[in-house]
Amino acid sequence: MAKRLPLYPDRPRPLWFAHRGLSSEAPENTMAAFRLARDHGIPGIELDIHLSADGKIVVIHDGNTARVAPGTNVHIEASQWKDIAAVDVGSWKDKRYAGERPPLLSDVLEEFTPAMYVDIEIKAPKAADIGLEAALATLLASMGLGADCVAVSSFNPIALKRLKSLAPAIPTGTLYCSSPELPWYLRKGEGRWLSSSDFLKPEHVMVRRAGMSLKRAFGGRPVLTWTVDDADEAGRVLALGCDGVISNRPHMIQGNS
Repeated sequence: MAKRLPLYPDRPRPLWFAHRGLSSEAPENTMAAFRLARDHGIPGIELDIHLSADGKIVVIHDGNTARVAPGTNVHIEASQWKDIAAVDVGSWKDKRYAGERPPLLSDVLEEFTPAMYVDIEIKAPKAADIGLEAALATLLASMGLGADCVAVSSFNPIALKRLKSLAPAIPTGTLYCSSPELPWYLRKGEGRWLSSSDFLKPEHVMVRRAGMSLKRAFGGRPVLTWTVDDADEAGRVLALGCDGVISNRPHMIQGNS
């Protein structure tokens, strides 16, 4: 078995991430949300990526803009970057954020790393290779970024396996939850075996004492959990041995859990 890569080595534990930036206060996955997380002293950010039709890595959660830009329906994979960049994804949250645009991953990494650490989630509902993992591997290599400040996660084990083959020095993490939107055979983290991932990212309700005890006893993978917005729940999962917490409200619970 290949040796697992360390997860953000030398970064203080527990690890704290602002989910899609400080998304409780600013529009998700925007530079405004990432900057607000930094302003509040949150050391890490979590974000989502898709690939545009012309090969740009776009930071956005959904495959289209409808939810974060009501009245629009720009499909990321089918659209050119110039058309995606024209969409206002801030006004829905608050008029103060009118004019916020989906950022490129390169711009986010340039501004926030290596001072902050970043969890990049590959959004890949299908197994087909559209070039996203290759584009990501190329970008990280060109910027000289590695395990000290970058990790990559996904619900899709094929996407993680593909990235691992292209960027073997980047830690990868298996996302999972009990949602019926996820195939039943991946709902307990089974994707770890196919992807050879280095860490696990379960939904917080799936973090249980028995499983964490087995992890400690047998040298299991580090665990980051999501999305924890309650200080008591953060305290529970950290006490059980989670390495870090992803939260919409980390500025409210960090130091209180």
